[in-house]
Amino acid sequence: MNQRARILVIYPDLYITTIGVFEGNHLLYQQKIKHDEEELQHFVQLIDQVPYRKQAIFEQLDLDGMNTSRFISVCGRGGLLRPISGGAYKVNDAMLYDLKTNAYGEHVSNLGAILAYEIADNLNITAYIVDPPVVDEMQKIAKYTGIPEIERASIFHSLNHRHAGRIAAKQIGSAYHSLKLISIHIARGITIASHHTGKIIDVTNGVDGEGPFTIDRSGSIPLKGFLSYLTEQYSAEEDFLWNHVQQDGGIKAYLHTEDPTIIRSRLMKEDQHTKEVIEAQAYQIAKEIGAMGTVLHGEVDGIVFTGKINENDFVIDAVIPRINWIADVMVFPGKNDLEAMNEGVLEILNNSHEVKTYVAEEAN
Repeated sequence: MNQRARILVIYPDLYITTIGVFEGNHLLYQQKIKHDEEELQHFVQLIDQVPYRKQAIFEQLDLDGMNTSRFISVCGRGGLLRPISGGAYKVNDAMLYDLKTNAYGEHVSNLGAILAYEIADNLNITAYIVDPPVVDEMQKIAKYTGIPEIERASIFHSLNHRHAGRIAAKQIGSAYHSLKLISIHIARGITIASHHTGKIIDVTNGVDGEGPFTIDRSGSIPLKGFLSYLTEQYSAEEDFLWNHVQQDGGIKAYLHTEDPTIIRSRLMKEDQHTKEVIEAQAYQIAKEIGAMGTVLHGEVDGIVFTGKINENDFVIDAVIPRINWIADVMVFPGKNDLEAMNEGVLEILNNSHEVKTYVAEEAN
């Protein structure tokens, strides 16, 4: 591969589209394109935003003088697809159909592959996604719930978990595929995973409500108590109730704020209630890390923290003393999504990994 060749990566979020341009492993250019919230509200469905965001990307690249003729591929943020194994996938018709029809759910991440494909098509190059959030490498035994009709699903920050695992492997001085690791991604959601010889064999599904409570999510809660709570407090539709635990729970429910600056200020003032809530969150995170240790039979080569670590350092500081007896702890701040996507495409272009093909789920 020509070392001067460039890869464009695209990471759409709710009101921002982040783009980056890489030459090899070097991040040459990065820009956050902010979208007007009122303007976005004019679009009935998320998919309707694609032409608007595509135009904004081309305009930004042109404004900043980026030569698009040097791009050799485009990589978009992976979206909600059927469960698949990790790796890099070429964007194809089956993938586009599932994303455009919201076959597995509507989420802003669904725009990533579509934007990548349309921009790549304009430039006559190839579009990819890498380690989408539906990566499913969970061992079968981890999917049992106690109700045969319900299985645990694998939905998590797979892109960042895998990237953090690879960084940890370099720091340890061993190949990623030879290690047993526990990784913790902390952001608005918190997910905790077990890595075993290159696969992520178990993970807390923060989207479906598993794991510790977060800044605004309730996390795992006693089922009987929750059902009683719903019966007593609400007579409402399922979506409202789900939003209640996914947007109004966690630290926000206890402290009536989600601003880390305010929380940190209260901790410095020795506010006992704030200290107890943060300690409780740290306790739950540590307990899940311990549980993942049992998944690996206690043979853990390292524990890796990633995500918005700097914003949540007071949580990390409370977690580490509880778990540092298990294995060495490594902290890699930042989401690193752009770097992880670029790395996945480079492995394809350098022929060190094979590109994977997304296949639609067969109808029963």
